[in-house]
Amino acid sequence: MPSSPSRKVIPLWQNGRLEKAKSRQQQQQRRWGSFFNYACFCVGTIGILFSVFCLVKGKPIYTFRCGNVEDTLRSIHLGGGSDRYAGWAGGLNHQTAGLEGQDRPKVLGVVGIQTGFGSSQRRKALRETWLPSDPDSLLNLEQATGLAFRFVIGRTKDAQKMAELEKEMEKYTDFMLIDVEEEYHKLPYKTLSFFKAAYALFDADFYVKADDDIYLRPDRLATLLAKERPSPRTYIGCMKKGPVITDPKLKWYEPAGYLLGSEYFYHAYGPLYALSAEVVAGLAMARNDSFRMFSNEDVTIGAWMLAMNVEHEDNRQLCHPHCKPDSIAVWDIPKCSGLCNPAEKLRELHKDNMCSTSPTLPADE
Repeated sequence: MPSSPSRKVIPLWQNGRLEKAKSRQQQQQRRWGSFFNYACFCVGTIGILFSVFCLVKGKPIYTFRCGNVEDTLRSIHLGGGSDRYAGWAGGLNHQTAGLEGQDRPKVLGVVGIQTGFGSSQRRKALRETWLPSDPDSLLNLEQATGLAFRFVIGRTKDAQKMAELEKEMEKYTDFMLIDVEEEYHKLPYKTLSFFKAAYALFDADFYVKADDDIYLRPDRLATLLAKERPSPRTYIGCMKKGPVITDPKLKWYEPAGYLLGSEYFYHAYGPLYALSAEVVAGLAMARNDSFRMFSNEDVTIGAWMLAMNVEHEDNRQLCHPHCKPDSIAVWDIPKCSGLCNPAEKLRELHKDNMCSTSPTLPADE
């Protein structure tokens, strides 16, 4: 008869240890399970937050570059896949080695609205009056008039100011950012940089410098620029002459006045003037250090125009102090170099139908 298998007898003191070990193991498993669940919760939460962030942030910001120049309007349409600029060359982060041989969009004129870091309220007023505030409307204006409008601004070492500008550029995309230090006493350098940048970006018949404190009628400006002219080298503006300011205490003091004599030569007022393509091509090809720079920007440009043998075209419609049926631009000449209290005055003028909604041409033309 087979014997029954023997059963191992575990002492009570060892059995207690096993129970305790099993209990510790179960507690440890529960702790790891809780940790795993918490980790999964955190990962899921981070994923949800990231998704929301991406939806809020939207598409990435693309930058169209030509050398050190950024055109924010062209960037958004190239980066966004729009065909509005299908004929524009370059693409994202385009770098030009030179000016010759580069494909540029053909326009009647490029209007560079000179602005600064302290002029956000002026830009706001312009976008609420005669300048469209959204990219599509700005492009519609360009197609209707042949004029490409951009706010032109340089750079600063102030990180906060640059951050505020980047937010505004992202919202409105109507800037041309040029590689020059933004300071009032460097306006001649900024103006030259604008003409060079605009020539590199656009194939235009005219390149227009405008200040951000004037009321402008783009349709009438286009009509003026489209006229036939006998000379390919043309300088259009409200022309003036006047005494050279040699007193350091006065606003328009010219340190290099001894080179000019007692009276300024014939030149355009600074708030608005236009240079033909052949003139700007000459500026674009020359070295920066080959130009004489005076303290005042309008005098500096006028001096260059004398050297380049251009045709001076005086047009008083570019500097009316009040809105008239044929006004192209309105500003407070000669009281202010532009509009006095520009943000307020721009809105006031825009409410005047003579300024904002009168026909492009007077009835007798």
